[in-house]
Amino acid sequence: MAARWMQLSILLALLIGVIMPTVRANTPPTAGPLPANDGVAVDQYIAYVLMFAALVLTYLIHPLDASGSSIF
Repeated sequence: MAARWMQLSILLALLIGVIMPTVRANTPPTAGPLPANDGVAVDQYIAYVLMFAALVLTYLIHPLDASGSSIF
């Protein structure tokens, strides 16, 4: 009796696991809030440009400090 109950509960769990995602997939998506432009993207762009400029200047200036090396 216990083995039959275990088989039935496993079968029920598998059926629910298969059916529930398909039921949820058929519901229409809800509209999310509109994205707010708070200037974070602009600040991040400026930060990336400044970091890239610092990287380029570092690699251009560093060979001048090293002995016997040239830029090209």
